[in-house]
Amino acid sequence: MLLAAGVIIFLLGFLVCADVIGRTIFNSPLKGTPEMVSMSIVIICFLLAGYAVQSGSMIYTDVLASRFGVRGQAFALLLSAVLGILFFGIIVWGGYGLALNAVISGEYQGEGALRVPAWPARITVLTGSTLVVLSYVMHAIGAVRVLITGQTEGDVISAPPKV
Repeated sequence: MLLAAGVIIFLLGFLVCADVIGRTIFNSPLKGTPEMVSMSIVIICFLLAGYAVQSGSMIYTDVLASRFGVRGQAFALLLSAVLGILFFGIIVWGGYGLALNAVISGEYQGEGALRVPAWPARITVLTGSTLVVLSYVMHAIGAVRVLITGQTEGDVISAPPKV
């Protein structure tokens, strides 16, 4: 998924450059560029969300958590995991019907020159959110384990525990 996001970002660079060149030199922008860019940004974000959570790169502040003991840090991680499960779980729950409808009905976004199918973005949002929920579940399990045993692999929890 990380590779796919990188490829999309790389290709978007060419698309935007071609659009700018066409707009300034030939006074003719590429048709559908805004639709493709907006759809691609959503796809990129949700392709990278699972990686961000799993690698411990999602929003995490050491300023407060480092002042707690091992169990306090584990509790903070458990709380953030539960909130992440709730937030992304709502996206999965709400996005399932939308993704299914986009596939079945052939939903498109955009008007005029280029209409972009909506199903790739909807499926990516659903898949990415599901993977984020699974990552948060694994982090919650690790945090509960630390809360129960009081032991971590290191002395301080600085990122969500690896399971």
